[in-house]
Amino acid sequence: MSAEKPKGPKVNDSSKAASLRDGLVGAVDLNCDMGEGTGNDELIMPFISSANIDCGYHAGDEKTIRKTIELAIKHNVAIGAHVSFFDKENFGRSEMNLPAGEVYDLVTQQLIILKKIAGSFNIKMEHVKPHGALNNMSAKDAVLAKTIAAAVKDFDENLVLFGSSGSHSISEAKAIGLQTASEVFADRTYQDDGSLTPRSQHNALIEDTGAAIRQVLQMINKGTVTTITGKQIPMIAETICIHGDGKHAVEFAENISGAIKKEGVLISR
Repeated sequence: MSAEKPKGPKVNDSSKAASLRDGLVGAVDLNCDMGEGTGNDELIMPFISSANIDCGYHAGDEKTIRKTIELAIKHNVAIGAHVSFFDKENFGRSEMNLPAGEVYDLVTQQLIILKKIAGSFNIKMEHVKPHGALNNMSAKDAVLAKTIAAAVKDFDENLVLFGSSGSHSISEAKAIGLQTASEVFADRTYQDDGSLTPRSQHNALIEDTGAAIRQVLQMINKGTVTTITGKQIPMIAETICIHGDGKHAVEFAENISGAIKKEGVLISR
């Protein structure tokens, strides 16, 4: 890791998108939500290429941010801000209907926090990923997605915004010229409309390693995912998420990383 301009994923590139759909992927990003106090970070970091670091709004604090950055440097992993509603009580997973100005400010404030701490290590953050309810809401709400994208671009137009594949998060960011990376999930099931199955439902989480691997490889090689009803829908996998707080997070990270590499696909930003 260095203070050089972040290379970032090759995004907004139609040829890459076509390759993803056609199963000709040469490289894919593997990201994980970190700095959330799960105790898994040190074991997961060797297997990923991007760390989404909690900025203290849904978990963690300056100490956990610093520790996570140190681990990322050690393993040459790109760092990004995991921005959230200010909601430690519910781990950022409860919806909040805030005015656009408040959302803009809370995103900006978290970017300031991570930039300042990263600067003390002489490295730059490369991406931004909304967390939990903020992520799910912005995927479906064009106005919220536009607000988040504007906050990110105004702060640093070189940052890459991670957003759910096919969502408003991606389309609104692209509309203002912000770089994006379409994200898919290794450990979550999907609805027919491309959204994640709500955590309140019993079948929201994938807890079997083999099932997680099959889903990831399907998204990489076929550009589709099988929903909970058995329907196959399009899915562009530019960055794949493993939740760091998942029960099988470490096992998933190691085995999914190995399975991707076995397919001849590099794990890289």
